[in-house]
Amino acid sequence: MSCKRGVFILFGAFASALVPVGAAVAATPAGSAAMQDVVDTAVAAGDFKTLVTAVKAAGLVDTLKGAGPFTVFAPTDAAFAKVPKAQLDALLADRAALTKLLTYHVVSGKVMAADIKGKNLTTAKTVQGGSLKIDASQGVKVDDARVVKADVQASNGVIHAIDTVMMPK
Repeated sequence: MSCKRGVFILFGAFASALVPVGAAVAATPAGSAAMQDVVDTAVAAGDFKTLVTAVKAAGLVDTLKGAGPFTVFAPTDAAFAKVPKAQLDALLADRAALTKLLTYHVVSGKVMAADIKGKNLTTAKTVQGGSLKIDASQGVKVDDARVVKADVQASNGVIHAIDTVMMPK
């Protein structure tokens, strides 16, 4: 499905007909000409439909298709399903609040899982301006979200699928 054809399936509220999250894109080697940007990678993954819808509603598609690099902590569709429908509908209708939420899930630069553990990162500044708390003591948690699939490579960054929508502080 192509964003150009308007067949957007939300990149989450930063990703469902997929085997494991990211399986369709994980086999694409780094540097491959076929590698897609973070938006198209999320669309191809299939488990970020709500996120992609939100990215489109917030007008962030062109930004996330830009040069980057970006690290996106992308809530899966299951993560968005935990958000009460009325709250999610209100967010989708409020572009400013939606932009704040989505940019809280994005960090400038490319942060791989090995960087988190190897450099013992405990925080990361978001594009929104907030700070994410990182805990790699048992798997990787970002704020209250658990990373369920790490290092989904894209041409302009990396996606880490998470199980919870993080709310800006």
